Amino acid sequence: MKLLKGQIGRHLLGLAIVGVALVASGSAFAELGQPAPWEWRLQQSGSPVMDQIESFHNWLLVIITVITLFVLGLLVTVMIRFNARANPVPSRTTHNTLIELAWTLVPVLILVSIAIPSFRLLFLQLDIPKADLTVKATGKQWYWTYSYPDNGKFEFDSLLACDETREKCTPPRLLAVDNELVVPVNKIIRVETTGADVIHSFAVPAFGIKIDAIPGRLNETWFKAPQTGTYRGQCSELCGKDHAFMPIVVHVVTDQEFATWLEDAKKKYAAAKDSTYALATDSAVH
Repeated sequence: MKLLKGQIGRHLLGLAIVGVALVASGSAFAELGQPAPWEWRLQQSGSPVMDQIESFHNWLLVIITVITLFVLGLLVTVMIRFNARANPVPSRTTHNTLIELAWTLVPVLILVSIAIPSFRLLFLQLDIPKADLTVKATGKQWYWTYSYPDNGKFEFDSLLACDETREKCTPPRLLAVDNELVVPVNKIIRVETTGADVIHSFAVPAFGIKIDAIPGRLNETWFKAPQTGTYRGQCSELCGKDHAFMPIVVHVVTDQEFATWLEDAKKKYAAAKDSTYALATDSAVH
């Protein structure tokens, strides 16, 4: 018996060590704006909206945990106090007004406590403040096209940074692109989305944004990144055979760096032969 207990203890200790190692590894590899190996929690927040999402998630998790433990306690109590051995003569009680009121009112109060912060969060996400910059993301099979409607007639495509066979890809795997979406730090960015062919979805977890890009319809969302860095996302709507190969990369830079990039982008992308604006201009001339 002692030997068996010792083996069980060692197994439990081993499982505990593995669990701690997994948690530590997830934290060690965590990097702002992208997923990490063995990640067991939400990505590190990169916007005020994501801060609120994380806070609401943690609050909801506490409520669910309390309810689960309470139900577990009730089940254990019933099994111990109301089994056939403890109650050879079963009770014939059929009603208890106090308990019936409690199990009606308590769930209502719990749902209200969840609904209030939930509606507040939805309002924060959907009520777009006055934007400092507007960008338009058009989902295509299978890449993204970006334009800056308020800053000139230019646009560029953003494709997965891989070779044709996808055997050699720029790290992180399936999350790097050739042309990044560049925005300034600490500014309110309005993102307009649409689809050119089928339904796509523009999602960047660190910003807490996920919105469909639907052909013939213009949807919008917003974010504000308080620090510079690279934030990665992906199309989150099944859009065809290469759905898994159309990542989103948002590069947040300083105001000066953005102004410099913008001037270069106007020259570089407006003259590109595959630019929609360039083609339209050429057609008008000829």
